[in-house]
Amino acid sequence: MNALISHLGLGLSLLTACATALATPAATPSAACKGMLYLTFDTGNMRHADLIAETLARHGVKATFFLAQERTLRGDHALDASWAPYWQARVAEGHAFGSHTWRHGSFREDIGNQVRYRLPDGGSESMDARAVCAELQRPDTRFQELTGRRLDPLWRAPGGRTTPNTLAAAQACGYRHVGWAAAGFLGDELPSETYPNSLLLKRALDRLKDGDIIMAHLGIWSRKDPFAPMLDPLIAGLKGKGFCFAARRAQP
Repeated sequence: MNALISHLGLGLSLLTACATALATPAATPSAACKGMLYLTFDTGNMRHADLIAETLARHGVKATFFLAQERTLRGDHALDASWAPYWQARVAEGHAFGSHTWRHGSFREDIGNQVRYRLPDGGSESMDARAVCAELQRPDTRFQELTGRRLDPLWRAPGGRTTPNTLAAAQACGYRHVGWAAAGFLGDELPSETYPNSLLLKRALDRLKDGDIIMAHLGIWSRKDPFAPMLDPLIAGLKGKGFCFAARRAQP
């Protein structure tokens, strides 16, 4: 639970990093737009991947997807060949894509020139810069095998947790980190008993502002009342307030 709530603080601390990571010219709002927002999705368990894709297509919204080889609700993994048609369709729709690491571990601390990387099974290992780069590149290589397209030169650390060594290693091998705005943390991984969808929806509609990066998942194991169905009223409500949406891409 502490790890989940910590996203709220992590998102704020990462906002400056976002501006650097996404330093290419942002999509310029048209005269009809009062501001631009950037939807991003981490893989998660992919439970609502189809619903989210359908919602984005219905609203004509482009998003940025951050991909890891995470276990899915179907019993496979998000970058297995079984998911190739899904990712191929998103490429055809013109979305952007970044690395979310291969194993979805957590970069915990720097020790000398090494980084302690905690794995989802509870184990950990020390990684040098080359190993960090390999962890980010593996989803990139796999995505190209599945779709014929490389990832954009972007990455997001699981949980938003980075270290100076990790950021430097990623930058050296061509990936710039993307966090999210404090208001952009939609809370789809928080307990629905204490953070019901109505609260999360209202909070997002009230707080999001021009230039914010929004973060959610394609599926979450723990939440009983999924937030994904709220994406439709969220986008509609934000459009009603004059916001437009775009995918973000960084220069190579």
